[in-house]
Amino acid sequence: MSEAFAAGDEFAEIHDELRAVARDLLGKAGRETAIDWSLIARSGWLGLEAPAEFDGAEATFAEVAVLLGELGRAAASGAYPAVAALGLGALGLVSPNPERDTLLRDTVAGTSVPIVVLSSGRSPALDPDTAPEFRLVDGENGSTLHGSADFVLDAASADRLLIPASTPDNAIVLAAIEPGDLVTEQPVVDETRGFGHVRVDGLSLTPEQVWHFDDDGARALGRLRDRAVVALACDSLGLSEAMLDATVEYVGVREQFGRPVGSFQSVKHACADMLVQVTVGRQLVSAAVRALVADTPEASTAASMAKAFTSAAAVDVAGKAMQLHGGIGYTWESGIHQYLKRAVLNRSLFGSPAEHRKVLARRYLPSATE
Repeated sequence: MSEAFAAGDEFAEIHDELRAVARDLLGKAGRETAIDWSLIARSGWLGLEAPAEFDGAEATFAEVAVLLGELGRAAASGAYPAVAALGLGALGLVSPNPERDTLLRDTVAGTSVPIVVLSSGRSPALDPDTAPEFRLVDGENGSTLHGSADFVLDAASADRLLIPASTPDNAIVLAAIEPGDLVTEQPVVDETRGFGHVRVDGLSLTPEQVWHFDDDGARALGRLRDRAVVALACDSLGLSEAMLDATVEYVGVREQFGRPVGSFQSVKHACADMLVQVTVGRQLVSAAVRALVADTPEASTAASMAKAFTSAAAVDVAGKAMQLHGGIGYTWESGIHQYLKRAVLNRSLFGSPAEHRKVLARRYLPSATE
């Protein structure tokens, strides 16, 4: 298949169908408004990774990745990436309990929007042992939560905040709280996404609000960060594919001197460069998704490789698209500016390409010191 996040060829038909449905729904919604949340739920997008007992499809992140790529291709707005990649991902890593089970069922049904509070401005891959931004403090009347995080993706859309926090004995747990007035919106240049600052000062928690991970908390948190990184790589790849397709179509019909501009050698070379970047990006994203689904030891490395390449390539591809569209590419009506802004923002979230390449370089210098 030409565009694959699949773990194997046997999933090609399923992914093609999922991709076609996603393009149809996102095409009807347009870029100006987010797709209706209840429609997302009815389409089964929120239950892809959920167990059958919660009305889920028992699929994997590979299927979620297909949708994340299509959201990037459409430059779509909405909380789906944050909920699917992080919210539902976190709920799947937490030990079952009545409160968690209720939230998982409500999320799949589309009646709840859980957002994991991770600062997208941090560089998680640089130090996998980095402590969470929040901590639990024991007191006479129980535990209280303290901390803050900047640029939390879709924090303002949440009806439940899932906050990774360190305990006094250095374990990592998940605190589930109502957002209340704890979220302050943070505008960014990319109007297709929303961010918020989350600050908690001494909020008292009941034992039912403190959830434990099935596995080691630090490992679970690292897995969530890897999901965030790969989700951004999927988005960057999707928008790069959209810019390549739009550019090839445009230069094939736009004429100068009585010839399509796509017949000029310089334009051909530019489009070929875009195609190479998209093709390499597909392979890296596919490898990262497979590693994440299989939970291999190399998952973090594959995630960094995909994020480093695709987020840098997306900026380059969108920039070339704007140039090759000529004067119309710089107008508001063309919509290319939305893709370029989104690409630039993707490049900086959860670690820049340079920061991820630094992580990759350390693999070849095991004895090096900072």
